[in-house]
Amino acid sequence: MNIKLKIWRQPNAKSKGRFEIYPLTDVSSDMSFLEMLDYLNNNLIKEGKQPVAFEHDCREGICGSCGMYISGRPHGPQHKTTTCELRMREFKEGQTITVEPWRAASFPVIKDLIVDRNAFDGIMQAGGFITINAGAAQDANSILVPRKNADEAFDSASCVGCGACVAACKNSSAMLFIAAKVTHLAQFPQGKPEAEIRVQKMVAKMEELGFGGCTNTRACEAECPKGISISNIAKLNREFFVAKLSQ
Repeated sequence: MNIKLKIWRQPNAKSKGRFEIYPLTDVSSDMSFLEMLDYLNNNLIKEGKQPVAFEHDCREGICGSCGMYISGRPHGPQHKTTTCELRMREFKEGQTITVEPWRAASFPVIKDLIVDRNAFDGIMQAGGFITINAGAAQDANSILVPRKNADEAFDSASCVGCGACVAACKNSSAMLFIAAKVTHLAQFPQGKPEAEIRVQKMVAKMEELGFGGCTNTRACEAECPKGISISNIAKLNREFFVAKLSQ
């Protein structure tokens, strides 16, 4: 198939970016989106031009580093799919595909399609870890966890921290990301001792780093590649208010 790529190029964080057009021929419909970008970069290198910088790691939908806007949607048109899992069969012959980085002040562009997502690491460091000494690993059945709690924790833990929720939100809110982490850790006995201080620290860090507030448009849930539910935000709010009332 033949396509046309309209890709955001920006040499560094201080430079002014622009879109550039790249016609691409003989693209296999079985290629992943990142394999297609590899194909483009091979052509650019052969022509003596700068390849397009984009981030990736696992290419298995696990690490979350591949996030980018594709034709106006985070991770592209396929529902519950990361960019690395997206296949070129989802696009049409001759289609112009617009590719750009996340647009959020808290995720500044580093180069081309790569953004700095260290703000998420800052939120996790603020309260996302269990600091008590839990001792050596115990047998799986020695600490009983209700099935409902385990299922909710597992669903929340599937968040890969890609930033699609922030990119999709008109307020650039990180509430779905924080909610997934808080819900995950709050479901287990090991996470209970620090539950109140954890949620307060993570929310405070989110506000400090310039993320916006949640206005329940549900764009985050719609574009999350792992299908994280906004019901987690309700649980986050409950945890936060309980923590404030107990002070």
